[in-house]
Amino acid sequence: MFDKIKRLGTETAIYGLGTIVGRFLNFLLVPFYTNVLPPSEYGTVTYIFSLIAFANVIYGYGMESAFFKYSSTKEIGTPEQNFSTPFISLFLTSAVLSFAFVLAGPYVCDLISLPRSYDAVMDYAAWILFFDALAIIPFASLRLENKAKHFAALKFTNIVINVASNLVLLLVFRTGVEGIFLSGLLASAATFFFLVPTILRRSSGNFSSELYRELLRFGLPYVPAGLATMVIQVVDRPILRMLTHDAAVGIYQANYRLGIFMMLVVQMCDYAWRPFFLTHAKDSNAKEMFARILTYFVLLMSLVFLLLTFFIPDLVHLSIFGRYVIHPAYWSALGIVPIVLLGYMFLGVSNTMVAGIYIEKKTRYLPPITFVCAAANIIGNFLLIPHIGLYGAAWATVLSYLVMAVLMFVTVQRAYPIRYEWIRLGKMAFASLAVVGLYLLVPVREWGLVWKLALLLLFCAAMYFMKFFEASEFALLKGIFTRSRGHVEIGSEPAMPL
Repeated sequence: MFDKIKRLGTETAIYGLGTIVGRFLNFLLVPFYTNVLPPSEYGTVTYIFSLIAFANVIYGYGMESAFFKYSSTKEIGTPEQNFSTPFISLFLTSAVLSFAFVLAGPYVCDLISLPRSYDAVMDYAAWILFFDALAIIPFASLRLENKAKHFAALKFTNIVINVASNLVLLLVFRTGVEGIFLSGLLASAATFFFLVPTILRRSSGNFSSELYRELLRFGLPYVPAGLATMVIQVVDRPILRMLTHDAAVGIYQANYRLGIFMMLVVQMCDYAWRPFFLTHAKDSNAKEMFARILTYFVLLMSLVFLLLTFFIPDLVHLSIFGRYVIHPAYWSALGIVPIVLLGYMFLGVSNTMVAGIYIEKKTRYLPPITFVCAAANIIGNFLLIPHIGLYGAAWATVLSYLVMAVLMFVTVQRAYPIRYEWIRLGKMAFASLAVVGLYLLVPVREWGLVWKLALLLLFCAAMYFMKFFEASEFALLKGIFTRSRGHVEIGSEPAMPL
């Protein structure tokens, strides 16, 4: 079992390498924005991007999932038709929608409560949506052909172009908010240009009406679930803006984005986890192995949670050449970072538990779960934000992911019951709460870093004295340490004289 879990860890690292590099480059825009934009303008940027996230679901209307379904099975039409039909459909519908947005730009600004001076920004947003929609099928085709390196290279190129354009437009040309969306448009258009060879290779221009009807029948039901997923992820920004102001949204977003490190852990593990559990579902000890994996995953997330909770404030307050990682104007909401991390932890637990639903082919339960979580998020935002402001939005997100984890557990236990290691999970929760409680109740200003390191050691000591680790795990760790020490000793031998 340990060999299989080790393989999962290796695959997680491989998936994570590409994910981390790209995401981290994108994350660098957050401190950049906070140092060149006031909170109100950054709040407006955040608000518009949250609306773009919803619009992306409409622009795609389930065609990616439909393409995977029919292009992989080849039930209807030729391979060329399976590419051309959804691509032509997305091209036509996206062109119509984007032209409509451009023509109605001032009225769209009125509709979403933006000044008409943002008319140009809305034009850029419309064409970002257009080019992103055109890239859906070519990217899906690369995934279907197992061209992971080509896929990752294009995604990475998109991020590099976006980051570089932001730096030039905002620092050199001083374009402000418009520069951010123009950068996004340049990156999306360039990505589409690089995908043209894939489009020409796969597309025949032949449109199949029969296939198109089936694509719509399969894809359109994904739209409500996709919108519900977006509600969980980004609806707090529009609601926060509605109940407060743009500056609050900007401050909230800057601090929320500091949770990216936990999000990366969750995402990279999820990339490796889905193919892993499908591959090992029929193993005789599958359920025991899945329970153990959840325990190890929660342990990893707990360590990340403690590290970030303790040391994110030190990182944010760090001054480099007179500039801060996050501008002091945004520091007032640093307290939401642990809350965001906690929300991502519940999301990670949900992603791990979902294995049973896929194994038993009970995916029909996923949309209702998503809708309930979306409703919990909306209700939580409206109830909490008026009383505790930005923190209400963060706790509403935690609530929605907690509801997701609970519903996922109840549903999976009926379809694919797993005896999770509750005692070990409880020990982790107790040790984590104890050290976080000490961190909050006993603030130490002098020797603060030493105190935080001591708390991390206390967490490890508590896990040891509560006998969290089993003898076999200690033996495995000892073996890894012994092998590592052996490599060091070999490598430390003095070089032979020339």
